[in-house]
Amino acid sequence: MKIERMITAEDMRKAAKRRLPRVVFDFIEGGVEGEHGIARNERIFSQCRLLPRYFVDVSQRSQKTTVFGRTYDSPFGFCPTGTPDLWRPGAEGLLAETAGEANLPFLLSTAGNNTVEEATRLARGNLWFQLYTTRDRAIADSLIGRAKDCGVETLVITADVPVAPNRERNMRNGFSRPLRKTASLVFDGLTHPRWTWDYVCSGGMPLMGSFKAYAPPNATPDEVADFFGTQLPTPDQTWRDFEHMRKIWPGNLVIKGVLHPDDARQAAELGANGLYVSNHGGRQLDSAPAPLEVLPAIRAAAPEQTIIMDSGFRRGTDMLMAMAMGVDICLLGRAALYSVAAFGRLGAQRLVSILRREIDLNLAQIGCPDIANLDESFVVPPPVIQFGNGRARFEG
Repeated sequence: MKIERMITAEDMRKAAKRRLPRVVFDFIEGGVEGEHGIARNERIFSQCRLLPRYFVDVSQRSQKTTVFGRTYDSPFGFCPTGTPDLWRPGAEGLLAETAGEANLPFLLSTAGNNTVEEATRLARGNLWFQLYTTRDRAIADSLIGRAKDCGVETLVITADVPVAPNRERNMRNGFSRPLRKTASLVFDGLTHPRWTWDYVCSGGMPLMGSFKAYAPPNATPDEVADFFGTQLPTPDQTWRDFEHMRKIWPGNLVIKGVLHPDDARQAAELGANGLYVSNHGGRQLDSAPAPLEVLPAIRAAAPEQTIIMDSGFRRGTDMLMAMAMGVDICLLGRAALYSVAAFGRLGAQRLVSILRREIDLNLAQIGCPDIANLDESFVVPPPVIQFGNGRARFEG
């Protein structure tokens, strides 16, 4: 497939599926249990409507977005994702470089392949760092210190991984570290020679860069990953951990995985600067609500907080709907991975161009030339969850 034929994020997904062995593609594509959460995340946008206003001068348009005092050229960025170099060697660095060139935020995962020091340079100052609380809290403190020393301004604490998820698709495929040479995987590799060649020539399973410093000396990438597995998940993580991080982190502090207004209020009271509304892309709790379903309640519970959201974005219009409902910036996970897996740097750049064009055209279509003026008057929201009297229910 030629990159010139890629005109949507879905085209990128199809191209990635053609290039990657099934076991590898399914690790991106899959969720947990019945995968209803993934479908819910995407379906919710079809239940929204954008309301156009006409006889508005839209000859000059802007999608510049300001978050935490920094202005980005578009209202989206790239999510933290674990071991993205599995899909293409150097994929994470290519996404970081693309974000830097395009002036978009790039979130490096604790489970990423680049070190925080490397990613800071590649993202040209647009790096945010996502942190998992480790069982040995000294490791998390060290990672925070490294991010601070690199000049990272925004730290994102993940809250929604108390235990390992039940990813049935991975279990059926026999996904493991290292990839086991089963008959089906060998056949799949032979029928996807470009990925197989890249994987073998790059040395196999990619290294978790930031975590290598804490593993035993001279640990291989698989041994680093095994050590990572001894540190996560952390079922004993509590608000005390968040309070501790607030004390030692001087910059913007965001909590990721907020789906309840009570958690939003608590985070704000404890000094959070931002709330990251997310169900982990449907990869943790299959029956969790879609972020858009709880967004109004969270926005109302913590009106002064910066709101970040991921899970399900595939179109520029998806992002416009979310922003009209109160989101400040949108983050892309699977769409970004599909693009770089299929075409490398050119794929990531093409995805940015596709989404920017969709946002630009639809800002004109709805009569909102400056995205900073996008508000609830432009959207008919989907059915959302109302909270009160100790219970939650759908309304709308």
